[in-house]
Amino acid sequence: MNIDPNKIPMHVAMILDGNGRWAKKRLLPRTFGHRKGAFNIVDVAKACDKIGIKYLTMFCFSTENWNRPAEEVNYIMNAPIRYFKRYKDKILKSKYRVCFIGRRDRIPTALLHILEEIEEITKEHTGLTLTLCVDYGSYDEITTATKEIATLVKENKLKVDDITPELIEKHLFTKDYPKLDLLIRTSGEVRISNYLLWQLGYAELYFTDTLWPDFDEKELEKAILSYQSRNRRFGGLNENK
Repeated sequence: MNIDPNKIPMHVAMILDGNGRWAKKRLLPRTFGHRKGAFNIVDVAKACDKIGIKYLTMFCFSTENWNRPAEEVNYIMNAPIRYFKRYKDKILKSKYRVCFIGRRDRIPTALLHILEEIEEITKEHTGLTLTLCVDYGSYDEITTATKEIATLVKENKLKVDDITPELIEKHLFTKDYPKLDLLIRTSGEVRISNYLLWQLGYAELYFTDTLWPDFDEKELEKAILSYQSRNRRFGGLNENK
């Protein structure tokens, strides 16, 4: 069975789960799993671009992940700095646009500067939009949007009756992105983990037992084929199914 080029999801989100378990199976520290998982982001992004996906949004570090061991958090906060310095030229020459969503007030200054620099040097790129969610949580995103809208109402710039789902979407971190088509979660866990809760309203869900560092192009193709086999009705009926 081949992938139908006419039914490629426009926007795919992923929960990158299983780095720690991947390392544990090999009797390695958890940081080794995070290192392997970080490099896999590039490989999977290339595979998505090859298939024809235009937007790829990846859950890298949640608002709750700060509760993990300090050594692990410190590694996650510092490793991207080294990667960027090593691969800056490749990033600049690539066609991918790299974006970041999530809180920016708790990220260490050195890492924040790196993230913002990557956004700046790729902002004119016209290929795949790769969005990395760092210190992201859907509760936080929706709370932030609610506060922004409430402020507009308080300042008489908006009426309560003007608040619609479309207006709320304009205040989400993903306001400039197309609707989410497909969510993929690796590692066998079957939950959403406070990720893109609003955006997932009518997205298809795909769960695989494969650990994130082992998730490759073949695994991606399985997910896309599963997506293409679905009957997406968006609450209505498709008489052809």
